[in-house]
Amino acid sequence: MASAASNPAHLEDEPRSLANSPIRREERRVGLLALCLLALVVGIVTGVGAVALRALIALIHNASFLGVFSVRYDANILEGPSPFGDFVVFSPIVGGLIVVWLVQTFAPEAKGHGVPEVMDSVFYKDGNIRWQVAVIKSLASALSIGTGAAVGREGPIIQIGAALGSAFSQAIRLATWQKVTLLSAGAGAGIAATFNTPLGGVLFALEILLPEVSNRTFLPVVVATGAATQIGRMLIGPDPAFAVPEIQFPLAQTFNLQEALAFVLLGALCGFASWAFIRMLVVMEDGFPKLPGGPYVQNVIGMSVIGLMMVGLTRAFGHSYIDGVGYGVIQAVLNDRMTAAGLLALLFALKLVATTVSLGCGASGGIFSPSLYLGATLGAAFAAAVGFALPHAGLTLPSAAIVGMAAMVGAGTGGVMTAIVMIFEMTRDYAVIVPVIVAVAVAAGVRRALIGETIYTIKLRHRGHRIPKERHINLYLVLQAQDVMERRFHMVEAGTPLKDALSEEVEDDLRAIVVAREGRIVGLVPPRSGLWREARVRPEVLIDRFVETPPSLCRDTDLLSLVLARLKRHNAGAAVVFHGPGRPRASDVVGVVTKRAIADAVIDNFED
Repeated sequence: MASAASNPAHLEDEPRSLANSPIRREERRVGLLALCLLALVVGIVTGVGAVALRALIALIHNASFLGVFSVRYDANILEGPSPFGDFVVFSPIVGGLIVVWLVQTFAPEAKGHGVPEVMDSVFYKDGNIRWQVAVIKSLASALSIGTGAAVGREGPIIQIGAALGSAFSQAIRLATWQKVTLLSAGAGAGIAATFNTPLGGVLFALEILLPEVSNRTFLPVVVATGAATQIGRMLIGPDPAFAVPEIQFPLAQTFNLQEALAFVLLGALCGFASWAFIRMLVVMEDGFPKLPGGPYVQNVIGMSVIGLMMVGLTRAFGHSYIDGVGYGVIQAVLNDRMTAAGLLALLFALKLVATTVSLGCGASGGIFSPSLYLGATLGAAFAAAVGFALPHAGLTLPSAAIVGMAAMVGAGTGGVMTAIVMIFEMTRDYAVIVPVIVAVAVAAGVRRALIGETIYTIKLRHRGHRIPKERHINLYLVLQAQDVMERRFHMVEAGTPLKDALSEEVEDDLRAIVVAREGRIVGLVPPRSGLWREARVRPEVLIDRFVETPPSLCRDTDLLSLVLARLKRHNAGAAVVFHGPGRPRASDVVGVVTKRAIADAVIDNFED
């Protein structure tokens, strides 16, 4: 650009080229193929990490509850009482103290359910997560889950995968957007490997984490989730997270009024429950740090509550039910072995308290599994309670549990498409789609009406870090140049002194100047160039000295996405817009697309 080299130093309004800025000088950008290969490595490592985390949880669980050292553990089976009897009350307390020490000493980011920290890294930390987080999160979460804290294992592996992707990209100094892409790929790979739901993992990364959805971000995420899923299937098995029996969902064309009403009511109930989950988690996370005695005493208080709940439930029903990931209860509901509405409602309420207390007092674990647990028990309790009122709804306890799981996850996390697709991948029954869509849509609407934040974003909002609730797909890019161009501009002949070129409107510094020679467009001076001030100081200087050349040209029918690409290619401050199919002449110029006009187009297409 000619003006960058020749403009006088005292032109204060001259924009400094981003290419000359030292901020990003050390960053490296790799091609899409190389980025996909890096994502493949992240996916493989994350898949192995997911398997290792499950083995570590099993080892700690077996030692804490059964007194044996083994990595063989099926979380989907209800094991019954611990041979340690009432002494099991000390298991979450001891485990919690070790977790607090690990987190306080090595990685405070590993506290809690993990996904908010990942989102914070994406939007506020340039995609940077310390590699120590992956190690400490693994140990802390395995200890929390294995010793009885009522948290899930999906949040940890999401944060672990994200930390691996971020650490890998930091080591080779990738550009910020590529760090964010690998971070999101690792997070999606983690959830895909855990649930054996590759599409769900992809959608989680797209809906929850990625600020941009395009080929350059989508393809690496797909590669990573596919690789992690394959690793999980090889090392764990091809089955989904839950063994879902054959459930006859009504087909869309056979829906009657009672069936539709049942799923709408269940969705509304799950939306209200999601609001309660979010609010209670906020109360616990804000309340426990205010208790006297510091983090260790606070953790002992919270984990004592969990231990006492475990002992009380074991004495009353023969099983602790609310500890750990809770997959055994979910599987029992899906197998139609847990049918008492009162017990299901009680377990819903106690799990809600246990999970929020666990996270509030300092446990490390996720909220994804608890959300599934809450949805399954609430959905089954709803079906058991309203079966007599809606006898023709065809709502069985397992089918209502499946719909409730999707509705709780979709409403609580904000990942509605993630919830729908993951439940479909788990059941592998296409008939589930319509009931799930209805319930998830209603649940998300009710939750959003009650509280605008999700269970992930509300924690960050308290820090003053607002996360965009929607991923805008840049609809302004479908506008044409003529839709956003500024129609007021100056046309000046090359070789004209400033005093002649600008004499008519001395104070107008907001218009671009198109420079022509013998009818040909030779350059452009963008708005706010400072030439009007320069004309007062050196009126005899020619306009040519301040021209951007070659000019960035576009037709009035070109999409704004093409205009942006040309502005970047020419490192230009504005683009000349012409009308007509042939080679552009000065007489064909109809406007100028400036950065100010582009900003206005973005703002006009943005909805808060």
